[in-house]
Amino acid sequence: MRVVTGMTRILSAIAIYLLLAAAPVSAEPSFQAFLQSLWPQAHEMGISRATFDAATRGLEPDLSLPDLILPGRPPAPERQAEFVQTPADYLKEPAIARLAAQGKKLYDQYRPTLNAIAQRFGVDPTIVLAIWGRESDYGRARDSRNAIRVLATQAYLGKRKDKFRDEFLAALQIVDQGKVRLADMKSSWAGAMGLTQFMPSDYLKYAVDFDGDGRADLWNSVPDALASAAKQLVGEGWQRGVRWAYEVHPPANVDCTAGVPQVTRSLGEWLELGYVPAYGRKLSAAERAETASLLQPAGLYGPSFLVTKNYFAIKEYNFSDLYVLFVGHLADRMLDPRPFETPWGKVAQLPTADLDRMQRILTARGFYHDKIDGKAGMLTRAALGEYQKRNGLKLDCWPTAAVLAHMQANGGR
Repeated sequence: MRVVTGMTRILSAIAIYLLLAAAPVSAEPSFQAFLQSLWPQAHEMGISRATFDAATRGLEPDLSLPDLILPGRPPAPERQAEFVQTPADYLKEPAIARLAAQGKKLYDQYRPTLNAIAQRFGVDPTIVLAIWGRESDYGRARDSRNAIRVLATQAYLGKRKDKFRDEFLAALQIVDQGKVRLADMKSSWAGAMGLTQFMPSDYLKYAVDFDGDGRADLWNSVPDALASAAKQLVGEGWQRGVRWAYEVHPPANVDCTAGVPQVTRSLGEWLELGYVPAYGRKLSAAERAETASLLQPAGLYGPSFLVTKNYFAIKEYNFSDLYVLFVGHLADRMLDPRPFETPWGKVAQLPTADLDRMQRILTARGFYHDKIDGKAGMLTRAALGEYQKRNGLKLDCWPTAAVLAHMQANGGR
């Protein structure tokens, strides 16, 4: 008779565990139930049952994705670089210089296509090149995830379930309409697709077959991807012949709380108030008549900009001031090698949880009236500045741990 020792039992248990872990797992029941609950809406949108079944059969959630809300686990910290890095970290000179040099070469390589895109849509060639560079490093960063799985997982476990449910259904529409094969629909971890990173809903609205091969292929066709980016910018309000922004030196008495989209003046009026264009730039009469808003992305600790409607068109592509600054500056650098004239100061970025807490305090005290998202955008910085004014603090419109501590220690104003 064979005697089983304690160590043998342990080794046997380990072997069984490894076998079970390696075995294929059937689709998670509650996830499948969630997917099937979306069928009536998919059917209303005209998606065929065959497409729906092919996309969802055996599909399991991808728990490796960031930004998921998983039972028993604390919320994951914000991963998107635009919202966790300081301006100096995000807009690093070596990265800008490298992408600008590559962009200049691509401008020459695709000049006929870019000129045709500019003629049709009125978007500067360097802007769409810069979007391509920022979104996928000119195609070097390739999508590798199953877009359907990513979108379904985010719709089931993500922080923005409604948004991703709609994007999941939009992706099924793309497949059902024969625009992209199911196997070819790859995306990033956030569900954005192709060389210029389109969400499925944007693909349906703006994807362009610019190379004339019969399909809008944002994954492999540079003409299609760049033309689609241009069409999206136009759809978001891009104006032909207008710059995205002007770097300026503000007057000594600048009020950083004016740095919100609602405060607009003509560029000429801003100049009359003491704002001086960087590098001695001279503005034409047409430029001086353009409407602009003040932007100070690092409060008083970095460059200042007067931004036009085209700035906000790019911001609809990615709702981050730093993203727009990266794209706009990269576009400029393809034609002009000079960096921002004012350097970025050394500032610390508050963690998302602390910014969320600051926004809640500012909301409770009547300074802030926008969404609580833990991001130090234009409205948050301006609200913080109003708090600093009211409480006799240094007015710089930059969120710090010291200001948050002041808010928490002073419950009144």
